Amino acid sequence: MHDLTGSTWPPIGVSVSPRRNEAGPILLPPIDHHRIVVHTSRKTWSICLAAGTRHLRQEGDIDLVPAGEEGGYEAETACEALEIRLAPAVLQRVAHEMGRGDRQSRFETRHILRNESIVHLARALDSEQQAGAPSGSLYADTIGIALATQLVSLSKTTIDRRGGLSSEQLRRLFDFVEAHIDQSLTIEVLAREAGASSSHLRHWFKQATGTTVHRYVVQRRVERARFLLLQERLSAGEVALAAGFSHQSHMARWMRLVLGYTPRRLRGEQ
Repeated sequence: MHDLTGSTWPPIGVSVSPRRNEAGPILLPPIDHHRIVVHTSRKTWSICLAAGTRHLRQEGDIDLVPAGEEGGYEAETACEALEIRLAPAVLQRVAHEMGRGDRQSRFETRHILRNESIVHLARALDSEQQAGAPSGSLYADTIGIALATQLVSLSKTTIDRRGGLSSEQLRRLFDFVEAHIDQSLTIEVLAREAGASSSHLRHWFKQATGTTVHRYVVQRRVERARFLLLQERLSAGEVALAAGFSHQSHMARWMRLVLGYTPRRLRGEQ
């Protein structure tokens, strides 16, 4: 057991800042500290500035931005968050003390992560700061070490996980597919949404659902196309694009494979 708060440790260098952001672009320019951003608003729809995809951020969702990298997104409504800054040396030292080595001290960009321990620590640090830091620097240092410990363990979970996808990850994936059915849903995009590697998602999604990621997306596209065709408000070409197919014949081919009939026959049966 290592004493991580012993006298050999320098000041941790952890801080927290409550942020209120108006609707519009929220930019996080590169700095020399890691950033842990905990969303504190109930619900905020946002658009990823890099990928252009739309996400629902909820209270307790976490974004991780490594030192030296920029982050941010465009919020559709005003929102609030706690921004924690942690020195990279702390993460490296904690990984070393935990016997994890350099591999586990890497801080990777993550979006809409769920971790109740990190949220609890962030709120504790904010409460201490709002009260004027009555417990002194040792309290903040201890929280900084606890945060670093969570991040090191999170890194290990990302690399070595064998427990499959959680119900929360699956729910987020299902919601994301429905909200972005008309967009490109590559395995890389979906893996980023789930907070998993592409290979991990491929394997464990099939274990959880009995079908592949690609097949699931196609089935949802076909069902959306069927629903829109039955409404008779859009042309077949417009329905194909709204359901995420590249063109009308692409939609027809998959509807025939999945449902056993074509869009023309579906509309002809009404």
